[in-house]
Amino acid sequence: MGSNPTRPVNITGESCVSTYHLRRPEKEISDPSELRRILSTQRYLTIAMCRDGEPYLVTLNFAYDPDAGCLYFHCAPEGRKLDFLRENPVVWGQVIEDSGYLQGECDHAFRSVHFRGLVELLPTVEEKRRALEFMIRRLEDEPERRLGRLQNAAKLERTVVGRIRIEALTGKANLPAKGV
Repeated sequence: MGSNPTRPVNITGESCVSTYHLRRPEKEISDPSELRRILSTQRYLTIAMCRDGEPYLVTLNFAYDPDAGCLYFHCAPEGRKLDFLRENPVVWGQVIEDSGYLQGECDHAFRSVHFRGLVELLPTVEEKRRALEFMIRRLEDEPERRLGRLQNAAKLERTVVGRIRIEALTGKANLPAKGV
C-alpha cells in the first residue's frame, strides 16, 4: 500500500494511523525516504508524553537507525521522564531541520518530521552498548575517542538507554521558493 497524503506513513512508506489533514497540503512531505533523511541528519528531537491526563515534553539528543526504524536516546536512571515513560510508553515526537527566519517575509524556513512511537528501555548491557556506540558514531566528530567508555559494564548497567520504535511518520516543509 503506497503513501496517502492525508495519512502518515510507517518507516517502510506504508500508510498508517489516521491523522488530521494539513491545512496547506502543498507543504506536506510524503516521501518516506525524505522523512528518513531528515531524521538521519538532525541531532535533537522533542517527545511528548502523557500520564494521568498530564502532558510532559522533553528535548533529547538522539541517533536514528534507518535499518531498525528506530531512534536511540539515553538519560539519567531516574526522573520525571522515566516516570512518564514507564507508565505510558507511547510518545509523539518531532524533529526539526531549522533553516532560519526569512527576513522581510515574517516567516521561518524549516522541514519537520513528526512521529508516533513506542519507547522501550533497553534491558541488557549488550543492547545498551550497541545503541550507545551507534549514537557516539552518529553524534561525535571523533567517535573513537569516546568508544572506550562503553567497556565499563558496571556503568552501562546503570545507564538508561531508550529505543523509540517508530510507528508512524508525517512531515511538513516551509522552504522559500526556488530562485527567490
